[in-house]
Amino acid sequence: MKPKRSGLYKNWHRLQLNRLIFGLALLLFSVALGQLGYIFLEGYTPLEALYMTIITLSTVGFSEVRPLTDTGRIFTIFYILVNLGIFAYAISIFTTYVVEGEFKAFFRQYMTSKRVQKMKNHIIVCGYGRNGARTCTELMKSNREFILIEQEDSLIETLLADKQFQYIIGDATTDDALLAAGIERAEALITTLPRDADNVFITLTARQLNPKVHIISRASDESSEKKLYRAGANKVVMPDAIGGIHMAQLITKPEAIEFLNLLTGVSSEHLKLEDFDYEELKDEFRDKTIRELNIRQRSGITVIGFKNEKTGFTFNPPGDLQFAEGDTMIIIGTSKDMDIFKEHFGRL
Repeated sequence: MKPKRSGLYKNWHRLQLNRLIFGLALLLFSVALGQLGYIFLEGYTPLEALYMTIITLSTVGFSEVRPLTDTGRIFTIFYILVNLGIFAYAISIFTTYVVEGEFKAFFRQYMTSKRVQKMKNHIIVCGYGRNGARTCTELMKSNREFILIEQEDSLIETLLADKQFQYIIGDATTDDALLAAGIERAEALITTLPRDADNVFITLTARQLNPKVHIISRASDESSEKKLYRAGANKVVMPDAIGGIHMAQLITKPEAIEFLNLLTGVSSEHLKLEDFDYEELKDEFRDKTIRELNIRQRSGITVIGFKNEKTGFTFNPPGDLQFAEGDTMIIIGTSKDMDIFKEHFGRL
């Protein structure tokens, strides 16, 4: 039975690989031993010795190359008995890797580790529960590069069937798992584990490994919110509280919430709300006012917000506001209008 996938899973998996290598090494040693034995004891040529070794090892029952001496027969008896154990051991290890899928799992993790080594400014998601799964779905919709860390067997079975994104099997509260996910090169980390204590620990560890990473953490209890901020979280989200407020506002502010659903994608027909940085703008449109950019007429997109590094956010910015270095626009529109906007104003 496989052990629970935790921080020890990686070491257990390496042990399984070492067993496979050891089994193959035993087989090679057995072949070499048989060949040397027949060469020195019976005077066979290397090819004859190899042939005799293989038919003896495989127990197929072909005739001898030439009659054996008593010494050769004793060696053959000893060789067959020894190889019964070696062959049984090698077959058991090979079966574990092929039939039970261990080799496939190891190869998948190996390829993932190679891809992660090339990742930069990516996002790390910790946990594939209800919130983690929705987080991954939203990141895929936004075409953001991310990697998931998960350790629960029941959730990993789901991941094995869904090969749309990269994931690592491990305990996100450990340094090894975060380093394997490239925390030192990551832009952001989102931790969605159900236990607040785990989220606090992940936040502390991630902040230590990468002081610049942007950390967003889930919290269940209000008392944990301050702890997460002290641990280094940039933002703390409480899904239960947000859900309760949303349900109440469906009664008190139904039209406003319906419009909000258009932005969040809850509705079947939804708008896209995105931020657009100055650095993404084509050179010919830089340092111009919103009126001069004429975004609404050229693309159908509406600028609903503006963020300046010094003055902060401006809602419904005036037309004479200049889009300068370090600024960010908050824009809204349909998917089609957003594509037109990016094609016209954005760098390819």
